[in-house]
Amino acid sequence: MEARTETAEHASAEPVGRPGLRERKKQRTRDALLRAALELFTTKGYEETTVDEIAEAVDVSQRTFFRYFANKQEAAFAVQEMVEARFVQAVRDRPAHEAPLEALRGAVLGTWEAMGQSIEEVVPVELHMRTYQMIESTPTLVAAHLRRSIEMEDEVARVIAEREGLDLESDPRPRVAVAAFSGVMRITGRQWGAGEDTSPESIRELTETYLDHLGPALAQGWRTHRPTPSE
Repeated sequence: MEARTETAEHASAEPVGRPGLRERKKQRTRDALLRAALELFTTKGYEETTVDEIAEAVDVSQRTFFRYFANKQEAAFAVQEMVEARFVQAVRDRPAHEAPLEALRGAVLGTWEAMGQSIEEVVPVELHMRTYQMIESTPTLVAAHLRRSIEMEDEVARVIAEREGLDLESDPRPRVAVAAFSGVMRITGRQWGAGEDTSPESIRELTETYLDHLGPALAQGWRTHRPTPSE
C-alpha cells in the first residue's frame, strides 16, 4: 500500500519550480484575454472596444475579465508594465563603473534586445509594437502614459541615486539625468509612433540614434561658427 501511494504521489507531483496545472490554466486565460484586448484596441480602437467584446472573443464572461484586469486601461498597459519593470531592473544590474547616462543607455538598449522572447511568451511582438503606437495616438491613454512615465522616472532616479551613493532629496543630479534621458525616450516614441515601420528593430535603431546625440546636445555648441563677444 505504501509503495503504491508513493508511486501515485510521484506521478501526480509537478516538476520543481513549475507552476501547477491550475496556475497554468489561469495564465493561459489571462494571456488570451490580453491578446484579444490588444487586437481589438489596435484594430477597432481603444475607446470603441468594450469589455464584453474582449470577453466574448475568448468565450468567457465579463466577470472573468475583471478577475485578471481592473479595467481596459490596465490591459492596454500590461505588456508595457512588464517592459518597464525589466528596464528598472536592468538599470540596477548595470556594471557599477558605468556613469548614470551610460547605465541608462545600456539598460534600455539591452532591454530591447532581451525583451523580444519575453513579450512573445505573452503576445506577438508585432502586436505589442502596434499597441505602443495605439497608446501614443489615444488621448486618454497618452495622459495615463505620461503619469506612469513620471512615476517610473522617480523610481529610476532613486536607483541611480543608490548606485552613485547620493541622497536623492538633497542632490538633484539623479533626477536631472533621468529627466534628460526620459525626454529623449518620449521624443523617440513619438517619432517612431508617427512612422510606418512597427518593428522592434526600427524603434531600437531610432532610440540608439537619439541617445547618441544626448551627450553632444547637452555639452557642445551647435553652430559651426559662434560669434565672439566683440562680434
